[in-house]
Amino acid sequence: MELLEPTMLLVLALVAFVAGFIDAVAGGGGMLTVPALLSIGLPPHIALGTNKLAATFASSTAALTYYRKRLFKPKYWGRAFVCTLIGATLGTLFVDWISTEWLEKMLPLIILAAAIYTIFHKTPTSNQDELPASCSIFNRKQYIQGLTLGFYDGVAGPGTGAFWTVSSMALYRLNILMASGLAKAMNFTSNITSLVTFALLGHIDWVLGFTMGLCLMAGAFVGAHSAIHFGAKFIRPVFVTVVSVLAIKLAYDAWFINL
Repeated sequence: MELLEPTMLLVLALVAFVAGFIDAVAGGGGMLTVPALLSIGLPPHIALGTNKLAATFASSTAALTYYRKRLFKPKYWGRAFVCTLIGATLGTLFVDWISTEWLEKMLPLIILAAAIYTIFHKTPTSNQDELPASCSIFNRKQYIQGLTLGFYDGVAGPGTGAFWTVSSMALYRLNILMASGLAKAMNFTSNITSLVTFALLGHIDWVLGFTMGLCLMAGAFVGAHSAIHFGAKFIRPVFVTVVSVLAIKLAYDAWFINL
């Protein structure tokens, strides 16, 4: 693609920093970055691949921060890791199989649905800071959760971190910080897996992805430390409003502009 104007690149960098902060605190940063990439005219496959490159920076930073704070134990979640990897690979291959026209029509609706979920979902309450006992039911939960959310992250991605956090609190009764630690680790797993697949398929704008990735990483660093220090809160009405407006505009452009 043509080189972006400095002003537009600066705007995208600022969007990426804010998205990285939000993603580290509660997840959902992709609901902001994907519409931003689509709004500058990137084809949907390239927008998703570029977003994966940028998102990998943020998720790696956040995951490492939670790990160092001992809020995530890798060996305990091995099944979820493997299933997330498989699901993300299948999801990314599915995206490559879908036609660009269909992806242009469906992606805004997926983003809007994720934003609506963020507004209306009821966050489970739990203060439990102990990991659940390993058993067959616990293992099945990991399989289903990893495959489902890994596949979704490979297909689209917006809101994956929030979905991981909320579902982990509901399934395992973890407190929000431990659930966030698991979410960031699995989000990084699906991001890096999807990124490799997108790269092999040639669906990445590397310069734009690296630029936004550095800003996402900075935002994620600030966001993860803020969440751990102050406690994560799902108070994002302005963020969700902006995401909803962007998604509605993209949907209008895809579905009605040529009518």
